[in-house]
Order: sequence, then C-alpha cells, then structure tokens
Amino acid sequence: MSLNAPARLPRPGKDAYRFALGSAALSDSRRPSCLEPEKGRRDRRNRRQWSQGRSGGPQEPEAAPEAPAGGHARGGGRGMAAVWQQVLAVDARYNAYRTPTFPQFRTQYIRRRSQLLRENAKAGHPPALRRQYLRLRGQLLGQRYGPLSEPGSARAYSNSIVRSSRTTLDRMEDFEDDPRALGARGHRRSVSRGSYQLQAQMNRAVYEDRPPGSVVPTSAAEASRAMAGDTSLSENYAFAGMYHVFDQHVDEAVPRVRFANDDRHRLACCSLDGSISLCQLVPAPPTVLRVLRGHTRGVSDFAWSLSNDILVSTSLDATMRIWASEDGRCIREIPDPDGAELLCCTFQPVNNNLTVVGNAKHNVHVMNISTGKKVKGGSSKLTGRVLALSFDAPGRLLWAGDDRGSVFSFLFDMATGKLTKAKRLVVHEGSPVTSISARSWVSREARDPSLLINACLNKLLLYRVVDNEGTLQLKRSFPIEQSSHPVRSIFCPLMSFRQGACVVTGSEDMCVHFFDVERAAKAAVNKLQGHSAPVLDVSFNCDESLLASSDASGMVIVWRREQK
Repeated sequence: MSLNAPARLPRPGKDAYRFALGSAALSDSRRPSCLEPEKGRRDRRNRRQWSQGRSGGPQEPEAAPEAPAGGHARGGGRGMAAVWQQVLAVDARYNAYRTPTFPQFRTQYIRRRSQLLRENAKAGHPPALRRQYLRLRGQLLGQRYGPLSEPGSARAYSNSIVRSSRTTLDRMEDFEDDPRALGARGHRRSVSRGSYQLQAQMNRAVYEDRPPGSVVPTSAAEASRAMAGDTSLSENYAFAGMYHVFDQHVDEAVPRVRFANDDRHRLACCSLDGSISLCQLVPAPPTVLRVLRGHTRGVSDFAWSLSNDILVSTSLDATMRIWASEDGRCIREIPDPDGAELLCCTFQPVNNNLTVVGNAKHNVHVMNISTGKKVKGGSSKLTGRVLALSFDAPGRLLWAGDDRGSVFSFLFDMATGKLTKAKRLVVHEGSPVTSISARSWVSREARDPSLLINACLNKLLLYRVVDNEGTLQLKRSFPIEQSSHPVRSIFCPLMSFRQGACVVTGSEDMCVHFFDVERAAKAAVNKLQGHSAPVLDVSFNCDESLLASSDASGMVIVWRREQK
C-alpha cells in the first residue's frame, strides 16, 4: 500500500489511508503455507528409527511415529509414494476419538504425526515393511477404539497428489520423492503430471471413487477433518467474543497482522508508524513481547519464515529488513534495487533463503536474504505499483497484483530463482489489486486450485486456476465494501467437509466477513463487529481457535471461537 510517497505520512483518521486510484496503493502478500525446508528434514532423518515387535495389547501408538511411512523408495513402485499419506489418513480418522475433553491435544497430535511421517518417508524403507506397518497401525487403532462408523477408512489414496503440510494440510504434492522432478543440480523442476488440471482431476477422481457417505476427497483432508472436528460450518466459524485488543499502534494504520506458522499464540503486526510488534497471547494476560524499530517510514508488509526464527519486512523507506524474532535485533538491512518504496513481500515456500518483494516502480524482485543481493534473472516489470504477491504451495507459480487492476502469473525456476512471465489477467482496469491468496483446493465441493483476490470493486473475487501457467477463471464473487482501502482476505487454514468451506475478509464497513464459497445463496456465514475503522487484514492461528483483525486506525482485535 504505498501512499503516493508523501514527505510526511498522514494519519488514517482523516481519510489519508485511502488509495489515490491509479497512482497510489499499499501492498499485500498472502503466502500459502510453507513446505518444510529440506535441510530441516535431513537434520532429523536419522533420528527416526523403525521399532518392531510392539507388544502389550492394544495401546495408543505414540504421537512421534517410529515407523516409516511412505516415501518413494528406490524400487518401491509408484504406489508407495503415498503410503505415508495413507498412514496419516488412518490416524486422522481415529483422531476424533482421542481425548474428547482436550481437542487441542488432538490438533497437536495429528500435526506432529504429519511432520514426522513426512520425515520418515525419506528413509527408503522396503515397500513390504511399509505396507506391514500400515496394516499393523490400522489393526492397533481398530482394537483401541473399535470399528469406524464409515466404511473404507483405510482406503489407499495412491493417486492423490495432495500433501499434508506443516502448517496447513492442503498442500499440492510437488513430487519431491520423484527423481524425475529433480534437475541436474538436485533442484526441483516442474513436471507435466504436476499441472493444475491434473490436480483438479485427481481430487475429483479420488472423491468420486469413495463409498457413499464418505465426503472427504483426499487423505490430507482426513487429517484436517480430524482437526476441525465433526462440526457444522456455522459452528466452526462461530467467533463471537473478543479475546484481547492491542492498541500500541493506535492512530497509525496496521496494514498486516499474522500469526506465526503452526503457532496458536504468537502474533505479529506491522504499522505505518514504522514499527513491528511481536505479541504473545498465552499465558494471560496477552502481552507485547517486543517492538522492532529501525524503519524510518511506515512498514507496508512483513512475513514469518517457516521456522518463525526470522521475519522479513518491507517499508516505504525503500528498504527491507531481516529481523531475529527471538531477540528483536535487525540482522540485515537491504535497500530496494530501484530505490523505490517497497510495498509487499513473501517468502519462497520451498527455499526461505529467497524472498520476493514488490515496489512502487512497478517491479518484482527475487532477493537472496543471505547475501542481500538481487537474484540474477529474478526481476520483472508490471503495469503498475506491485501491491500483492502470493506463491502456490509448491513454489513454482507466483502471482503478483498491481494498482492498475492486473494480476500477473510467473513461472519460478526452483534451481536459479529466475522469473518467467506467463499470464496476465485484468481484474478491472484501474482498480488496485490489494490481496492475493492461493490455495491448492478448498473443499470437497471446490476441488480446483483457487485464488482469492481483493480489488477495489466492492467485491471479493474467487478464481479457479485452470492450468500450470496460472491462468485464472472467475468462479464467483462476494459483496463487501472496498473502494479505496487496501483490504485483505484469506482462506481458512483448516478445510471444511460437510457444508462447504469458508473465506474471511476485511471490509470498509468496519466488519470482518465470513463467506461459504460453495453456498449458492446467502453465502455470508458470520460477521464480526467491533472495529471503528476499515478492517484491513485478517489472520487465523493454526487451529482456527483465534482470529486476529487489524484496522486503519491501528487497532488489532483477537477474536475467540465460541466454545460449545
């Protein structure tokens, strides 16, 4: 969101935080959940041991699995690439039976299982051993909890290419276990079977092949269903009470608020007063842990790294900064290559050493935060100020939106960081695109990869991604108030299963809106009222128990989901 580069930042209370259409704007970047860095997987790979000969009756298996799961072992056959997903699916189906009075434990349990199973999938255990483990795991859980109410609980989904990621279990498989997906230097490259068309076809095929009454399309979704619980959509998003209000940035707009990855209680927000606040919600009372200062003008955007140890911020002072979240020190200051206001940023999902930034001189740059230099071939020019950035889950496609109403897709070279411009969509001429959020798939009804876009049209737009070059096709829109402010929106992190799926957006009517993307009529699910200025950004924590929203007057409200 740049603000026309005034010599002195105006205060938002006097309409200063509005777009001058066609000439000024602020930025956005809703990045998808990140894949776990390769280095972290390698560091822990050898610590996972296959333990055999469990005895002592039907006990609850440990949360940290000591058995291998899946992986594309040499000679294991194509079907074995999804064994770890099958194991996770079995665990997820039984997850609702675990600790009925402690749903938080179930959430953490299945997430930890997902993480460790992915690590074990790299170990290359013999296929027969993995099949045996899958069978024994299902038997143990069946003895412990009894038969499932739905048939086909341990059904194999070897054709699914949906990954359970560390932060949201909706990631597209990027074929990291397939040698054909690796280039000569060991980097991932795009392969034909990873196209978005195939992604949608796979999701549909798996869904249609399930027995009657089974509503979840993939094994990844089963894990997410276990987290969300067997509740209706309205119950899932029945946010009512305010958990806490942060007002340390009052009188200056807070354009971005974000929970840390895979974290329920750590929150950060940036402000046009030039600072970033790191907040802790538990133990009570919620507190501001530290305030990061150093930018000389307003902070337009920031992003957490996958491991939450660093933050990257962009500012109207034409610099990006790298911060250590543990102690708040500034690790490095990097000037914009064009000397222009920096308006948005996002980490590359697979390689957090690379950050993409957008500036007021219409340029997108891929920056190496370790060297502080621009990546060769990693720059491209748009038609206007770059306000919004978002990667797809595997990190092979990047979308960028500008203040002239256009959205561009770029092919990202995983080996070199080079950007190749692919497609352009004019959402609406002259209407700034303030938010882009990508999702591999949304629900059992909406199985196509999707893009959620805010533009100053008084509408929230949902697009279908129709090919592997990022071509977009409008699916539907939702009415909100947005004509001048840089409003942002998100997909809900946990997928819904019985009555559609939700998206959440800010609005200039000072409310937070929830919409069901598949409900034909009366799509509004919930509306939160409490802000006294236009709501600019929204963010869920990892298990959707808390929702944070920020506004143009500097207020940050944390909402708590209603407890049934």
